Amino acid sequence: MPNGVLALFAILYPLAVAFGQRWVSPRWLAAALVVAALTRLAVGPRDRLAWMWGAAAALIAAYALFANDALPLRYYPLAINLGLLAVFGWSLLHPPTVIERFARLQEPDLPDAALPYVRRVTQVWCGFFVLNGSISLATVLWGSDAAWALYNGCLSYLAMGLLFAVERLVRQRVKRRLAGV
Repeated sequence: MPNGVLALFAILYPLAVAFGQRWVSPRWLAAALVVAALTRLAVGPRDRLAWMWGAAAALIAAYALFANDALPLRYYPLAINLGLLAVFGWSLLHPPTVIERFARLQEPDLPDAALPYVRRVTQVWCGFFVLNGSISLATVLWGSDAAWALYNGCLSYLAMGLLFAVERLVRQRVKRRLAGV
């Protein structure tokens, strides 16, 4: 239950920050993020990456809390993109790649012929995180609260979903080609 609530909080976070500022001070929004980050650290996964993201969220929120400033809260989606870029990029340098690990969950005997494809998909996701993070940063620096919320709370998720869908279609074609069909 707590993980589902935390996931929902993460998805709704940009909207909560953008529209919550109309009714409460940034300090209260930051306090909510501190509580969510500490809860995630307490009940979430115990791996180093989850801890680093929870700690990053807590630090961003703590700064916003003490400064009573909402601007730092707008950097959280960028921090998520940078973290994912680091994970996916690291896996390119130290295989197996993240996508290969996901693929092996569904297909433990992944053929060697598929490895270049999963590596390429990992590279595509790295490119996505660079682009998505850059747009997120641009909305922080130059966008209105509404533009920031629209991109980080809606459009970035749609773009991610579109990439998932396109990759799935391409994967089916690659599997047929590798199977010789």
